[in-house]
Amino acid sequence: METKILTGSPYPLGATYDGKGVNFSIYAENAEGIDLCLFNSTNDPTESVKIRIKERTHQVWHAYVPDLHPGQLYGYRVHGPYEPQNGHRFNPHKLLIDPYAKAIAGTLQWDDSLFGYEVGHEDQDLSFSTIDSAPHIPKCVVVDESFDWEGDKALKIPLHKSIIYETHVKGFTQLHPGIPEDIRGTYLAMAHPVTIDYLKNLGVTAVEFMPLHHFITDRHLKDQDLTNYWGYNTVGFFAPDVRYAAKGMQGEQVREFKEMVKALHQAGIEVILDVVYNHTGEGNQMGPTLSFRGIDNAGYYRLTEDARFYMDYTGTGNTLNAMMPSVLRLIMDSLRYWIQEMHVDGFRFDLASTLARELHEVNKLSSFFDVIHQDPIISQVKLIAEPWDIGEGGYQVGKFPPGWAEWNGKYRDCMRDYWIGAESMLGEFAERFMGSSDLYQDDYRKPTASINFITAHDGFTLHDLVSYNEKHNDANGENNQDGESHNRSWNCGAEGPTDDQNIIDLRRKQMRNMLTTMLLSQGVPMIVAGDEFARTQQGNNNAYCQDNEISWLDWENMDEGLQNFTKQLIEFRKSHPSFCRRKWFQGMPIKGIGLEDIAWFLPDGSEMSDEHWQNDFARSLAVFLNGNGIRSLNDEGEKIIDDHFYILFNAHFETIHYKIPAASYGSSWTKVINTEFETIEEHDTFQPEEEIAVQGRSIIVLKASNTH
Repeated sequence: METKILTGSPYPLGATYDGKGVNFSIYAENAEGIDLCLFNSTNDPTESVKIRIKERTHQVWHAYVPDLHPGQLYGYRVHGPYEPQNGHRFNPHKLLIDPYAKAIAGTLQWDDSLFGYEVGHEDQDLSFSTIDSAPHIPKCVVVDESFDWEGDKALKIPLHKSIIYETHVKGFTQLHPGIPEDIRGTYLAMAHPVTIDYLKNLGVTAVEFMPLHHFITDRHLKDQDLTNYWGYNTVGFFAPDVRYAAKGMQGEQVREFKEMVKALHQAGIEVILDVVYNHTGEGNQMGPTLSFRGIDNAGYYRLTEDARFYMDYTGTGNTLNAMMPSVLRLIMDSLRYWIQEMHVDGFRFDLASTLARELHEVNKLSSFFDVIHQDPIISQVKLIAEPWDIGEGGYQVGKFPPGWAEWNGKYRDCMRDYWIGAESMLGEFAERFMGSSDLYQDDYRKPTASINFITAHDGFTLHDLVSYNEKHNDANGENNQDGESHNRSWNCGAEGPTDDQNIIDLRRKQMRNMLTTMLLSQGVPMIVAGDEFARTQQGNNNAYCQDNEISWLDWENMDEGLQNFTKQLIEFRKSHPSFCRRKWFQGMPIKGIGLEDIAWFLPDGSEMSDEHWQNDFARSLAVFLNGNGIRSLNDEGEKIIDDHFYILFNAHFETIHYKIPAASYGSSWTKVINTEFETIEEHDTFQPEEEIAVQGRSIIVLKASNTH
């Protein structure tokens, strides 16, 4: 085939179709030559056309090929020194994935040819492999980015009004009886009316998807007939993963992803992506050569002083070097692409502390944050950090810059401790309930900086948190050695499934207690898919490799009572601005009223003093929320007024009688929530200074009309 090659442009990076042909552009600072390889089909053992790219602008290689169209398959071979000891691992025998590929056709088929060295050689990765990897590596796809969004725009739901629902595209839909079998487990299944109606009726405002960037399954998992179900092993930061495509893999996955986003937006639900920019799926020096390693190893990764090896702050073998301008550009270009072209509303950054590392220390003023802060597009979406990594000093909860929200691991730990009866200070419980001002207020951040969660994909489900004292990860093939051992869980008297009705009732009440605590806390609540109806993973707290019934939502056996309670609870939160404030409590009297915006009480009705907060054995307290104390205006510029609330927490195992405070706090109180029961409705009225019995391990919420 005679192909005319034009100069092309260094920008934009990747493969760009303009209606007449395709511009190819790839960054590789240390490369000595690059071949563009074109394929006719995914089954081709090698390329049909090889084009040596001759144009180079700075460190970017580029060429324009006329008469190519969307659906064209391609990859790269990159020439240069193979000197692992100097950080260079070029090997033109390895076909490489374009870091900017918008779609990737197929998944990796493990084979020794994928490694840049000879597998089993005595010199290990210092040896050199001459086997062609093309038959086993998925090909990149030229895509047509045109799509009818039908006027779709960003929803821009304020964080203080947000309720996040963490889920997995396949896990949520794979077993749903209302979704056609041929699309279950796909983007189109998430866009199906059955899915949309469920999410809308539940009341969540945003779906946070576990990784959807194209990822690979580790070889050791494949050898055990397991898979990387969670997807934290990215090789394509622009490509929606092909596994979740229903109708094809040569660009169809891009269109289906957009259909999903459009459908969710039409229902008023935002889309947040869990993104993994801290490392790639290529692993350590013994890993495969799939993309970045073969394109410019020293330009993409953080290497040790001995450049043969990789810095590993992630536990996955490598760390992307976010200090390098080319890597920063890759991350920013990727984020902008997902916002502008794919219409996503925000991101949750996996192991975000890794991205903040300058040299070895975590520095919140690193170039990564500087670049995001000044970007007019990325800075305007929801930015959520998982504020830790496994490196020294990596636990950075409360230390991210303004504009960022964080998964609040301290909230999770505190609330678990409180409800299982572990020793913990009441002062910390109150601090977490009020939005964790000790973590965020000094940096001019708001309560919405705290993403409050009791469970996440990593760890026990809510059902398992109250059903197991120990993890049960035997199915993972690691002799139950993997996963967190300190879960702050309590099985309520029996390990795992039981027929004891008293234990079953207690477990269900504990789940209601934790959901109620979280949804009434200041900050942004995050629910894990299935927790609202008591989904179990049979005690597996690290189901990252379980693409099966362990991880998939079991719609046939859902706890409808708990699901309905959660739905009512979400609606209750949405209806009352007292529980989703934009600003901090002041603890000071409100002008003209004399009452504080918040006050804490002992069961005897007296206000708590400093020494009461230091008790590590006390389990019982109450809080008054002043409906006049919301120091914010609504969208019309009017002062926000709400009812008054009095919330009674009893994590003690016995019934405790609480005295309602004086008439100045409320002239009459109505019970609206009692976690002893599954329904949220107004019943029973109480007068000032009257006593009310709060059963062991339960919450009661009282409401008083605001007459001021």
